[in-house]
Order: sequence, then structure tokens, then C-alpha cells
Amino acid sequence: MKALPRILVVVLLAAAVAGVLALKSRSTAPEPAAGAAEAVVSPEPAQAAQETPVPEAPVAAPAPPEGLPRLVELGADKCVPCKMMAPILDELKTEYAGKMDVQFIDVWKNPRAGEEYGIQLIPTQIFFDGSGKELFRHTGFFPKEDILAAWKELGFDFGTAPDKEPAFSRWAPAQPDTRPRDAVCYLCDGDIDARTRTVMSTPAGDVGFCAPHCYVITFASLTDEAKSHQNAAVTDWTAGTRVPVMEAVYLYGMDENGRPEVKAFAGRNAAEAERARSGGNVFSWEQFEAKETAARCGFCDRPVYPEDASVVRVDGMQTWGCCVMCALGVAARTGKDIHMTARDVLTGEPITVTTLEGHVAKLEPPSAVAWAGARKDPEGKIVSTGCFKQGFFASEANLRKWVEAHPAATGHQVTIEQALVAKMKLTPEQISKACKIGECAPR
Repeated sequence: MKALPRILVVVLLAAAVAGVLALKSRSTAPEPAAGAAEAVVSPEPAQAAQETPVPEAPVAAPAPPEGLPRLVELGADKCVPCKMMAPILDELKTEYAGKMDVQFIDVWKNPRAGEEYGIQLIPTQIFFDGSGKELFRHTGFFPKEDILAAWKELGFDFGTAPDKEPAFSRWAPAQPDTRPRDAVCYLCDGDIDARTRTVMSTPAGDVGFCAPHCYVITFASLTDEAKSHQNAAVTDWTAGTRVPVMEAVYLYGMDENGRPEVKAFAGRNAAEAERARSGGNVFSWEQFEAKETAARCGFCDRPVYPEDASVVRVDGMQTWGCCVMCALGVAARTGKDIHMTARDVLTGEPITVTTLEGHVAKLEPPSAVAWAGARKDPEGKIVSTGCFKQGFFASEANLRKWVEAHPAATGHQVTIEQALVAKMKLTPEQISKACKIGECAPR
């Protein structure tokens, strides 16, 4: 009986050793958390992306048959930054075929390759000349533009790839907008209901809005230091007469989707009578303006209704993007990685974007695309048509359906990565002026 405990100890030790050996022999690893670079053996996130000096004894890669300079990336198909690199490598292969040889090696499936190339973190990109001599290596995510810039510094100027036509675009309306100008909201292009019409007087004439909310957004965007609410009026909901915005009383309610509904009145008695019929709360101008400006876009600082906006998480805090492009712009304004949730303009399906170092790290659904509302000016330059003309779609098919249903819409399809990169290129001065209106004049 005394021998039994000793036998159990031996059995347990043997099982433990077998478990360690089994772990060490595992050739693949589960998908890791997002990070700039990941360890070769362990999927735990490692240090941030960095440039790694060429080792003293550089690895010589077999020279391609054509003697082309060669880019070899060592990574893994489940590594997050490696997934981000995959479309970049594909583009380089296609756009620079015959000029550059591009190769990808999965070191989780082929550990020996990682050892041969001296890889500690993935993804690692190694640059070789035509003879197979290593020139430079980089660890972590490496944008396409930076790869080409690195080649140029090494003496290989491949030029720029030819501009691609958008996958889908429409630069001229399929049908002209025949609505009278005074029936179209200056800010959002929506129809103006006579009962909620809000007007701002300018030296160039009156500017009309579909509701007080669009006026508040525009006023907040004005850069004129002398701007004043004294120049604006709302429409009395019952009488149809104009009332200075600061003298009106506002009935603030909610529609079935939780979006604010605002009605203005010349006096409190009329507002209270309507409240008894339809519900809501009666506010003075000061209360109403505070309510309208409480939530702001995290990029351009315009007032937003959270019900209309994209939700953006950055550094554990939540903000909003008044449009999907501004939501992406939060990454540029803060210099931080973001997680944003928008909705398909056609179907309402949620679309999420997670960024890493100014690039899209994760997109759900992966088929999602963006519509950049834009037009071409007389010189052929592409200019934005405004925040309310931008959107995300879960697929190109949904985008095309929406454009077909909106014959006046103009713009072009872009990838969400392209939209993000464009925002990341903005200077601090450009960001500070984003969505600001220097002069407000009717169209």
C-alpha cells in the first residue's frame, strides 16, 4: 500500500512532461489579439511596429529568375497585422509585376523558415536586391506608400502605380433635382416642411433649413466671430408665422425611433396646448440650444443627434461622428486607434471598423464599402458634396441599389481603408477647419 503514492507521483509527473512536450510541438496557434507585431512562437502581442537593423550576417535569399529586387514578408495567416498586409502585398504583386518579386511565408505553418530568416516578430518584411542580398528589414505593419519609399531610399524607384478608376462612380445626376430651392434644406438637402422651416438671414439672402436642428449645426460651423442668433427665425407650428429663434418656445419630443422632434411656438400657452396633445417637454431657447449642442462630433465638433451619428470608441471613451467620414477622422484628430460602428445607409445593417496605426485592422462585414459623396468642379477637381452625402454600405450591391434610388446623388465608391488613409493625411490645420463654413450664402 505504501508504494501506491509513489506510483501516483510518477504517473502525474509523466503526464505533466507529456503536456509540455505537446505544447512545444504545436505548429499552429490560435488567432491573437490585435497588435502592431506578434511573436513567431507565441501569439501574444509583442512590441510596437519598428524598423529592425539589418543583421551583421544578412540572410541571402535565392535570387528570382529575372534578377528582380525581392520583397519577402514572413508572417501568419491568423496574425492581425499580417491580415492587414495581405491586400497590400497583393496590390504590389499586381501593380509592379515584372519590376518587383513579392513573396509571403507563413512561419506558423513553416517554423523552419522563421529560424532561417532570424524572425522574432511578425510580420517582418525583408528587402533583397536582384542578387539575393538583404538590404533592409522592417517589423510590423508597413503601409504601401512606406514600402515604396523604402525601396526608393535603397535605390529602386518603381514610380507610382497608374491611378485606378473607382469601382463605381457617378459624376452627373441621373435626374436633375427639380425641387424649388426654397423647398430644400441648405444643410442636409432634405425637404422643408412649412411648419418647421427655419430661416437665417445673410447679406446674400435668406437661407432655409428643414428644422431648427440643421440651423444649429450650421450656426456652430460658422467662422464669423460676429455671428448672431438675432439673424434667424423659426416658424410657429400652429400659426405659420415667423418667430425670432431666441424668442420662441420649443416643444421637444421623440419619434418612434427615439429621434428628437422639435416644434416651435410664439408663446408658451400654444406650446403647452400642443404638449397636452402630443407629449414632450417645453423648453426656452437657452434650454433648447443647450440640449441641441450637448453631443458633438469627435472630429469636426459639430452638434449631432446620437441617433443619427456613428458611435466611436477611442481610448476607452465614447464619442460620435456626424458622418462616417468624420467618424474615421477621429483617428486622425486624436492620433489613436478607434473602433467605430456605423449603419448601412440602405438596410441599417451594422458595420464596424477597427483601426490600427491609421489603417483598417478589422472590418465587419469584410465586404463593406464607402460612398464618398462628391462632384467635379469646372476644373475637373473632385470636391465633397458635404457630410450628409457620405455613407457606408455592407456590400457594393447595396451601394448601387441606394444610388439607383437617389438619382440626384453624385460621388464615387471607395474602400473604407482609402477613406481612412485620406483622413490620416490631413494636417492639424486642416482638421481644425474641417466642416467649417466661412460664408453662408443660399445656393
